[in-house]
Amino acid sequence: MEHLMLFRSTDYRIEDIHLFRDINEENRKLIADIIKDCQVVKARTGQIVLDANSSGARLFIVLKGALGVSRLTEKSNHLENTITQYLPGECVGEISVLDEEIHSATISAISDSELLLIEAETLWKLIDESNGVARNLLQLLSFRIRAANAQIRNRQKVGEFYRQLSMVDGLTGLHNRAWLNAQLPGMIEYAHAAGAPLSIIMVDLDHFKRFNDEYGHLLGDDALQTAAKVLNAGLRPSDFAARYGGEEMMVILPGASHKSAMGVAQRLCNRLGKTKIFSDRQKILPHITGSFGVATLTPGQDSNALISTADAALYRAKAAGRNQVAS
Repeated sequence: MEHLMLFRSTDYRIEDIHLFRDINEENRKLIADIIKDCQVVKARTGQIVLDANSSGARLFIVLKGALGVSRLTEKSNHLENTITQYLPGECVGEISVLDEEIHSATISAISDSELLLIEAETLWKLIDESNGVARNLLQLLSFRIRAANAQIRNRQKVGEFYRQLSMVDGLTGLHNRAWLNAQLPGMIEYAHAAGAPLSIIMVDLDHFKRFNDEYGHLLGDDALQTAAKVLNAGLRPSDFAARYGGEEMMVILPGASHKSAMGVAQRLCNRLGKTKIFSDRQKILPHITGSFGVATLTPGQDSNALISTADAALYRAKAAGRNQVAS
């Protein structure tokens, strides 16, 4: 890290520094005496003041200019300033002075700056000698903690948003295979523990390759989207639909007995067979149909075994002529 340039300066007022605010005249004189030998340093734009993951217990108070929290970008390998800024009167580095740990972030000058440098020993003397400084430091730390907590909450919200986004199939809007792998085992474990029924329905669109060959992949995508809407529209709020892969989908019915699941599957099969994919006056309106395989959880079964049972039922539906339900 490039060394900061030291120089003497008395061109600042103690009462303009946040750490020394609301302190009576007598205490201000005491503070002035304690910091009278503290240096003022100059930092050029872009120059690092505090380096993340390095030691150095000292406090910097911004007198002129501004500092910012920076991060090292992997692509460009240089520091870029983030939104967090420290303006005249504010300080940085106080936490590392108090806990004697390394700095948690890189702080650099975002404009040519002048900084009052207070060494750890001097800061502790200020805290010991002035209740006002101790009080202001506590208020500052409280503010920093609240701000950090707010950032963490925002990051958690953003992280959760992208996590949820990663669990949705981009074409159909159904849950995707990653969601299914993460959620179905837990649903099965709960059903076993509660002694509650759980059923799944495997759905495969009939002759989908032929549909793609005749109408093209774009209209094939339309067909998948339409089928997904039909499935979603026919479910309870407590049910789930996921794209298992290609033209294959799965419906999960928590709390549904085998008889109930068969009824749901038949209803979905009927609705899908009546659904028009697109309107073309030059051709007969195409419809899509699906084969449905139903399986209900049995004692000791895990997710793989349940899916295998539903797959076997699905193939029975196909073997029997498709566009029907089997178990």
